Amino acid sequence: MLELLKQPWHWSVAGVIIGLFVPLLLVVGNKTFGISSSMRHICAAILPAKISYFKYDWKKESWNLTFVAGVIIGGWIASHLLTNPAPIKIADSTKAYLQSIGIQEFGTLVPTDLFSWENLFTLRGFTFIVVGGFLVGFGTRYAGGCTSGHSIMGLSNLQLPSLIATICFMIGGFIVTWLVIPYL
Repeated sequence: MLELLKQPWHWSVAGVIIGLFVPLLLVVGNKTFGISSSMRHICAAILPAKISYFKYDWKKESWNLTFVAGVIIGGWIASHLLTNPAPIKIADSTKAYLQSIGIQEFGTLVPTDLFSWENLFTLRGFTFIVVGGFLVGFGTRYAGGCTSGHSIMGLSNLQLPSLIATICFMIGGFIVTWLVIPYL
């Protein structure tokens, strides 16, 4: 069984699991799927309730904090105990494109050419890690949710704001991928 878990799985397996998880949340607990609201719940639990944004009963959403803890623990288990020793497979065309924009290391899931402590103090690394992180956080707050909240939960509920947010996420991703990253 452990060897089966260590093998790469087809992406559709996760799609089916997520696709079944969303209605299960709605039917069983009338809960919505999303991750970005967890930061608000954590802040409301830790900070004094003198800020109006954090004045609500965060304990009603404690299931969401448990879910996020499970994501973190599951990620740790997957990366430390269920790692596949085989090299990561990347299409030759993708590898050639990444090499043309300065990414040479393909041994890990996240290229250390971009994301490492050493690169944090370079203009390129600072832009990707700090500026990119700020923009993701700002965009999540501005859009009223993250990609999982809008693109998975909101679209499954046929919400127009989620469709608009998802289209904007995709446009932003295309712009950054084709017009920003090659020049950094």
